[in-house]
Amino acid sequence: MWTSFPLFLISFAIYNMVVFLTPGMSWATVLLSVPMQSGATWDISIGDALIALSLVFLFFEVLKATSTSQRSLFDHLLSTVVFVAALVEFLLVKEAATAVFATLLMISLVDVLGGWSVSVRSARRDFAVDRHPEDTV
Repeated sequence: MWTSFPLFLISFAIYNMVVFLTPGMSWATVLLSVPMQSGATWDISIGDALIALSLVFLFFEVLKATSTSQRSLFDHLLSTVVFVAALVEFLLVKEAATAVFATLLMISLVDVLGGWSVSVRSARRDFAVDRHPEDTV
C-alpha cells in the first residue's frame, strides 16, 4: 500500500503547512548559502529547496511508473487526484497563487502524464503480437 502513496502529496502538504502556519513568510527567504569556487555565493531559498525535493519525488514516481504491477493503475489514479486537488487549490486559494506552487503543480502534471504514458506503453508492449517475416507481403 505504501508503494501506491503519491509522493507529491508530501510536497503540497509541506507547502500548505508553511503557508498557513507561518503567514507572511517569503519563499525567497534564504535557507542556505553555499560558497562557490568562483567566489560567488549560491543562495538556496526555501522555495528552491521545496522544488528540488519535489524533483527528487518525481524521480521516484517515474521509477514507480515503470513497474507493471496491479497497483500501478491505483498509483496513477492517486497521482491524478493529487494533481486535480492541487489545481483546484491553485485556482481557488489565494495563498497558493505563487510561482513556487505553480512549479510544484507543473511537476505534478509531468508525473501524471508521464505515469499514464509509461503505463500505456508498457501495457501495449505486454499485449503486442510479434509479426513473422513470412506474414508480410
